[in-house]
Amino acid sequence: MTTFGVEEEYLLIEADGLSPVPRNDRVLAEARALLGDGPGDLSPELLRSQIEIGTPVCRELDEVAEHLGRLRRLVGEAAAAAGCRVATTGAGPRQGPGPVLVTEGTPYEDLSADTPPLIHEHMINGMHVHVGIDDRDLGVEVLNRLRPWLPALTAMAANSPLWAGRDTGFASWRTIAYGRWPVGGPQPLFADARDYRARTAELIEAGMIRGRGQLYWQARLSDRYPTVEVRAMDVQLGLDEAVMFAGLLRALVTTLVRQARQGHALVRVPQELVSAAVWRGARDGLEKTLLHPMGLRPAPAADVVTALLEHVAPALKDTGDLDRVAGSVARLLSRGTGASRQRAALAEGGPSALAGLLTAGTRP
Repeated sequence: MTTFGVEEEYLLIEADGLSPVPRNDRVLAEARALLGDGPGDLSPELLRSQIEIGTPVCRELDEVAEHLGRLRRLVGEAAAAAGCRVATTGAGPRQGPGPVLVTEGTPYEDLSADTPPLIHEHMINGMHVHVGIDDRDLGVEVLNRLRPWLPALTAMAANSPLWAGRDTGFASWRTIAYGRWPVGGPQPLFADARDYRARTAELIEAGMIRGRGQLYWQARLSDRYPTVEVRAMDVQLGLDEAVMFAGLLRALVTTLVRQARQGHALVRVPQELVSAAVWRGARDGLEKTLLHPMGLRPAPAADVVTALLEHVAPALKDTGDLDRVAGSVARLLSRGTGASRQRAALAEGGPSALAGLLTAGTRP
């Protein structure tokens, strides 16, 4: 069975408000003490108001659910001990009173020196799903075949409508913020693994980026693991949605691998079309239309989501995950994306209701 794992980035906010707090050193120290020798990874992120967790390598969706639930509760408990809370939002709804503080360490400080304005607006959090693929040529095939589905994934996972005290007008502001980096957005087409290596190496050798860690495409070959890493999703409000995306992405990658091996024709979506469609998906979420991968024309968002589920249903059946993932997709279509739920909470209950929603998924 294909292995997979999940990384999630979180925002640390006040115990009684929405402003970020730069306490990742204290929260991580407490969280690591609570984790002990248990499975999972805990690490800082770019800003001192951010942390990241990672599951171990998993084979079953139940494993992903268990590890994500445990790690979410653990960091929530650690944050409470440090006098703050953990928010599962793709972008910080407010800025703090002082300057944004960058995590200490060479990689973070180098980035801050390169692009200080962008760093100070990088309070954004994603969910990354790694799916195991040992063959790098096959991994590139998957990256190419994944491109038509990126607008739908972006829209489904939209959970960052608010930024710096205002509504951005986008369902996924994180997607737009990431697009300002030199190498971001939908990944381009590659001929094979050799082409991928050569073109990414050229970016580094030309001094455009410091390393492959700065390939901020929505999907890429992981530099650390033998995986395809899908990065199109905002971090999710609840465990249910996060587990859904893990199952959905493993099934999608499995389906694309089968298509590649069976010689199915590649749908070559022009870069400008997929980039524009991702932008529209980030703006509208599931409220309007999305680019349909089968005909490359706009279709109601619910129809595109249903087409995605039907596309991967055989792979979900093989792992016994179809009912679980389909149920979560139905709930997503019924109650809306995280972005729509954030807006509703703010409109109906104000900042306190929004803070309650953002921290519900990590309460100890």
